[in-house]
Amino acid sequence: MDIRRIEKPVVIVGTGRSGSTIFQRILSEHPRVSWLSGISNKFPALPALNKLVMKAVSIPVMGRGIRKVLKPSEAYYFWEQYVKGFHLPCRDLLADDVTLAAKENIHRAMIKVITAKRNRLLLKITGWPRIGFLKEIFPNAKFVHIIRDGRAVVNSMLHVDWWWGWRGPTNWRWGELPRKYKDEWEFHQRSFLALAAIEWKMLMDAFDRAKESLPVEDILEIRYEDLCHQPDLILGNVLEFCELKGCRRFDRAISRINIQNRNFKWEEDLTENQKSILREVLKEYLIRYGYG
Repeated sequence: MDIRRIEKPVVIVGTGRSGSTIFQRILSEHPRVSWLSGISNKFPALPALNKLVMKAVSIPVMGRGIRKVLKPSEAYYFWEQYVKGFHLPCRDLLADDVTLAAKENIHRAMIKVITAKRNRLLLKITGWPRIGFLKEIFPNAKFVHIIRDGRAVVNSMLHVDWWWGWRGPTNWRWGELPRKYKDEWEFHQRSFLALAAIEWKMLMDAFDRAKESLPVEDILEIRYEDLCHQPDLILGNVLEFCELKGCRRFDRAISRINIQNRNFKWEEDLTENQKSILREVLKEYLIRYGYG
C-alpha cells in the first residue's frame, strides 16, 4: 500500500459548536480539495460514490445545486466502517490506538474518495482531537484547529438535541470526570450549565496535550471570531498553511457565504445567575485562550 498517494490531507478539528461546520463549508469550495459528503455517511461501504459526487460538484452551475443536497460531512458512519470505535470513544484516540488493519482500511477507502483533480483530502473531526491517531494514519497531515469563545460554545451545546450531558457524566460520551472537575461540578450543585462548561475545558485540555506531539509547522490555530471579522485575512493564512493556491473560483464561491458571529447569544439566553456560573467555571480558560 502506497500511503503517499494521499498528499497532505487537511484536517479541521475543534470541540464542536466552534464554527467548524461553516469553516469546512468554506474550504470545501476550493477546487483542489475532496471531502466526505453525506453520501459517504449513507453508503459508507461504497467510497467510490463519493468520488462521483466530487466530480459532479466540479461541474459549473450543476455543482452548486448538488452541494445544497450533498454537503460536507464529518461522516462518522464512514469512519466506523473502516475504523471501529472512531465515532464515540470515551477518551481521546492516540497514535498507539491505530492498528495496521485500521491504517490500511482507511487508506484504501480514502484513495477511492478523492479525484485526480481534487487530490487534496479535506476532513473535519469534532469532539476529541484524535490528532495523534490521525497523524499516525496520515503522517503528512496538516491540522487546522478552530477555537471559539467557550461561553458561546457552552450555550450552543445546551440547544442541540445530541448533547449527552443531560444524562450526567456517568452516562455521557466523555468518560469519567477527573477528580478536580467532579469536585467543581458538585460545588455548583451539579448544574448542567457547569457540566457543559467542564466538558469544553476537558476537550481543550485534550487539544493542548495532542498539540504537544505535533511539529509546529503541522498545526494552525484560528479563532472563529477572527474568521467572522476578517475572513479574507484568515482564509489567506489558512490557504498558505495548507499549501493551497487561491483562485478566482474559490473567491467567487466564498463571497456567497455569509459568516455571522453569534457569540452574543449566550448573554441573551442565560439568567444572571447562570452567567455568573459560566464565568466562574471558565474564567481561567477564557484568559488562557484570549477571551478574558
